[in-house]
Amino acid sequence: MSKAMENRGVLIGSIIFVFGSFILMIGGLVYESYKAKQMRQLALSIASEAKPVAAPIAQDFSMYKTLIGDDGREMVQISEGPFVMGSRDNDSDPDEKPEHQVYLKTYFLDKHEVTQDAYDRFLKMTKRVKRKIEVFEDDPAKLLKPDYPAIAVTWDDAEAFCKWAGKRLPTEAEWEKAARGEGKRRYAWGDEFVSGYANIDGTEDGFRYLAPPGSFESGRSPYGIYDMTGNVGEWVADVYDENFYRASPYRDPKGPDQGEQRIIRGGSWRETKRNVRSSKRFQARPWRHDITVGFRCAKDVDVDTVVK
Repeated sequence: MSKAMENRGVLIGSIIFVFGSFILMIGGLVYESYKAKQMRQLALSIASEAKPVAAPIAQDFSMYKTLIGDDGREMVQISEGPFVMGSRDNDSDPDEKPEHQVYLKTYFLDKHEVTQDAYDRFLKMTKRVKRKIEVFEDDPAKLLKPDYPAIAVTWDDAEAFCKWAGKRLPTEAEWEKAARGEGKRRYAWGDEFVSGYANIDGTEDGFRYLAPPGSFESGRSPYGIYDMTGNVGEWVADVYDENFYRASPYRDPKGPDQGEQRIIRGGSWRETKRNVRSSKRFQARPWRHDITVGFRCAKDVDVDTVVK
């Protein structure tokens, strides 16, 4: 074989080698791009909470007036009138009895539970110290997100936030009327518990832990208020007395004048469906602060209140 032919063979081989390397490089880049895309999708699926499993039911709450509070959060007007408070069911607790009529004046209630973002703004502006939450599976970040409900707040913390926002904590009666309406609903939406309508213990509702307030469209109360069933238990203004319902005033009851414990309503993401009934009452020391308790605020109607 001549030297020219050898050189030609070497040249062709080099060309084939370079071309093959180029093809392999392009293939590698395409594969790496595909793999990176898959990893991004996997990361998003891990980082994102699941969504409620129940299909939303179309409801119209436009007949209820709303306003924006001093904290920039929406409130819903609950009209003056009577409702049935407490329970006569066989599975209800003694402190839920007797079932009785209560008449309330008009008031406003937050449409959503107070979020961690809103509560952190309050802490920053008032220079209050944020309470440390209890260790949660060695990963508090699972519960600490700006759009999650505020947690680890004492009764005093909740009251202070509401005052700062130009509001107040709702009374127990106000909370219950806003949760169940004028009828005798066991839950915010009706008498039967429906999986996917509220965030309670387990993952059937689409959330293992906390859910962003407003996640359960079909679980809204008769006034269009979110998360009155589950997610976080909510502080109310009243002092707790097991027998208060036996002597409760008919008009605008505010609870006993004194006592060592306060009341939490609504149940949380750690409770069973029995313990998130609208009439269920929880008692707790005012200094209690844990990962199941949050709050929302109420506001009186006055001549300066502007509604839409």
